Amino acid sequence: MKRDATIDHSVRNLGWRVTFAGLGINLALGVLYTWSVISKAIPAEWGWKEADRSWPYAIACLVFSLTMVPAGRLQDKLGPRLVASVGGLLVGLGMILASTTTEYPFYVLYFGILAGAGFGFGYASATPPAVKWFPASRTGLIAGLVVSGFGLASVYAAPLASKLIALYGLSETMKILGIAFLIVVVGLAQLLTPPPKGYVPAGTPSGASAGIARKEDFSPMEMLRTGQFYLLWFMYACGAGAGLMIIAKLAKIGAEQVSITQGFVLVAACAVGNGAGRILAGMASDKLGRQKTMLGCFLMQAILMLVLSRAATGTPLASLAVMMLISALIGANYGANLSLFPSITKDYYGLKNFGVNYGLIFTAWGVGGLALSLLAGKLYDINKSFEYAYYTAAGLLVLAALTTFAVKTPHAHHEGA
Repeated sequence: MKRDATIDHSVRNLGWRVTFAGLGINLALGVLYTWSVISKAIPAEWGWKEADRSWPYAIACLVFSLTMVPAGRLQDKLGPRLVASVGGLLVGLGMILASTTTEYPFYVLYFGILAGAGFGFGYASATPPAVKWFPASRTGLIAGLVVSGFGLASVYAAPLASKLIALYGLSETMKILGIAFLIVVVGLAQLLTPPPKGYVPAGTPSGASAGIARKEDFSPMEMLRTGQFYLLWFMYACGAGAGLMIIAKLAKIGAEQVSITQGFVLVAACAVGNGAGRILAGMASDKLGRQKTMLGCFLMQAILMLVLSRAATGTPLASLAVMMLISALIGANYGANLSLFPSITKDYYGLKNFGVNYGLIFTAWGVGGLALSLLAGKLYDINKSFEYAYYTAAGLLVLAALTTFAVKTPHAHHEGA
């Protein structure tokens, strides 16, 4: 039997405090997922086309993902508290400035670029300090808990945004949310304390445990020289892009495809699934393995895309209960990506450069979200339907599922038997 590695009992374990602080930060940053409510509330007199309504969200997703690279590097070097605080300031400032305009190019600048960068700085700082306090056997669970906040945010943020818009209008709502989230994120950032250098979590075996990738620390350049990075990137782009496409258009899908006017209810159902999927997939991957869990999620999401393409007013799929279930399942399979990919990044490439390494893989999230959400808007403008967008997403998800069979641990020949 393997013995636990030497544990320094003089260090107070702050793992759960850091985990729940990270979860709280992501609950605030998850305002990004209320965009379908915000987009639907943009008045006709602002003169935005449907494709225009996609741009602030799509750019926010792209900037979010690209910012994860420098933010991850800064988190590794300067610590999570400072970087997360910068994120809170940028998100708050971006939303406050967006409240001063009705022009979509300025929404792209303020919400898409400024707030998008803030999402990246905050998100990059939440998971690394939490997973460092726990052994590898709990990576999926802890990563899932931290990132579940981002997915669950719409449970409260979507109805809150809808209520505020009804009371005060869209512009005032953006200002209120910007001020509130700035205070919350900067405050919780002060609780993100990483363990001291050389800290060994309780429960860590002295050797590599079966089923877990060897914990070699790869530099970013070393990671980029492995073929596994590009396979993971492709799968992440497909899985995240499909989910983000639906999240961005869910309120409109409900209203125009199945005549459900309570779009915020579907957004909230999707958010519940999104948050739960992150935790459940993380736990499942700790037991079943990352690749098997990914395979199941990709295939189920592809099926759900095809089911959604058949939903129309007058069909059994058009009931509010059924659409809430579909929305929740799509959210769960999408959310699974956000715990599976940081977990497999830690498994494959180690903790030393985890922030920047995961930031590089996370660029797939932004590219996938940008490409498929813009594609959905463009196809809708042409066909007045999202049907072909569903088919495209389903095809990409099947390709991602097949790619799971090609993924192998870097330097797998060094693993213990």
